[in-house]
Order: sequence, then structure tokens, then C-alpha cells
Amino acid sequence: MSESHSTVSEDELHAYVDQQIDPGRRWAIELYLREHPDVVQRIAAYQRQRLLLREALSPLAAGPVPPRLRLDHIIGERHRRRQPLWPVAAMILLGIGLGGVAGWYLRAPQEPNRATYAMAVLRQEAIATHIVYSVDRRHPIEVSAAERDHLKQWLSNRLDRAVAPPDLSGFGYKLLGGRLLATDQGRPAALFMYEGPKNERLSVIVRPMAPNLYASQTDLAQGTINGSSWIDDGLGFAVVAELPEGELDRIAGLIQAEQSVPPRQAG
Repeated sequence: MSESHSTVSEDELHAYVDQQIDPGRRWAIELYLREHPDVVQRIAAYQRQRLLLREALSPLAAGPVPPRLRLDHIIGERHRRRQPLWPVAAMILLGIGLGGVAGWYLRAPQEPNRATYAMAVLRQEAIATHIVYSVDRRHPIEVSAAERDHLKQWLSNRLDRAVAPPDLSGFGYKLLGGRLLATDQGRPAALFMYEGPKNERLSVIVRPMAPNLYASQTDLAQGTINGSSWIDDGLGFAVVAELPEGELDRIAGLIQAEQSVPPRQAG
């Protein structure tokens, strides 16, 4: 392991989560994560928290500052009570540093709905999964495409849902195989791995969500990785690769079309 990515600091990991990492260090961070799956899970959790907080606060960011938090009101109250002004300054700096978080707690908004939370979890797990397994040239899968029927039955049994690897040959991607994944809640999910004509890897992640949950297709991105995710009848899907968004959207559309076709009944 080279020195450049063996000495990744905790501060750099947090900067990576906050998308504030120096571009010259991004490749080293991502290489470090590929070699440390345990850190990937922790980073994914940080990213989920960041995303959920941003989504929860976004409706409030554009709103007016509550009167009780306005600077003139606070100073006026302090003058009336004849208290020293240094706590006021500390309060102002704290409010600036939190960037609205204090207002969020004071106003007690509703928690993000189930679909918003589920999509955040799905997106981050999909990115982490692709980062870890797509670069493994020898062991990216557990069951190969040569055992497609076994792969389909095995993963369907474990997920307790009928799942099958989509046919992406029309886009030039051949199925390598698949593997069982573990979610952050200790539940099973599935990965189908594909390879393109230039040996590029594409991941399709299938994750059971809450029953009867739906969410429309949404793009996702992290660094050079792009993807598309959605939830259909309690089953989450994500397509992830280092490909242009447009191409991934077309692949996602094909997978959705396949999923909407009812399974053929045995004669």
C-alpha cells in the first residue's frame, strides 16, 4: 500500500463526506475506501446523516428568521436585563456556525417522510457497494452468471422477494454474477454485477424496503460515480457506474420496464 493513501486522516474522511476534500486527494480517499470496507460503512452512515439533515432543513433555509432570534431583539432583551454582552456574541457566533440548525430544533419540524429516508439509505448503500466490489477483478461476486437460475432462486429466497438479474445485453453489458449483501440494519440485499465492452463495471443493487413504499427515479452522484435509484412496491433499486447520467437513466428505464412485466406462469 502506498504512503499516499495509507495515511488518510479522520479529518480528510469528514471533508470527503462534506464534499470539501481537495480534488488532488479525492482519488487517494476513494482508493483507501476500496481497501477498507469497514470504513466505507461508517462513511455511508455519515453521508446518510448529512443528506437527511440537508433535506430536513431545506424548507427552513429560505424562510424568515423567527423574531425571537433576530439580532436586534436579542440585544434589546439583554439590555433590558442589564446582562453582559459577551454571551450575546457567543450566541451569534454559535448561530452562524450552526447555519440554521438551531432554528430547526426550535421550530421542531416534522421528520422526513419514509420515502425520503429510504431513498437516502438506498443511495448511500448503493454507492458504498459499488466502490467496494466493482474494483475487485477476481472476486466481485459469489455466484457466477453460469449459474443464473441458482443465483435468481438463492437471492429471491434470502430477500423473500422475487428478484432476477436484468438483461442489459442491449447496452453491451454482460452479467458477471451476483452476491448477497448486508444492509446497515442486518437485513439481506442483492448485488448483480455487470461488465461492459471496455471492462467497465456496473452494479445493480436490489434492497427490500418498507412494505408498499414507492419513490420515483432519482439521480445520484459521488465523484466520478453516477447512478439512478427508485423504490417500487417496497423494493429499492439502484444502478451505479462511472458512466454519464443519461446512459444510466436509460438503463434504469429498461430495468423498471422489466420489473413491471408480470412473471410468466408455469404451464
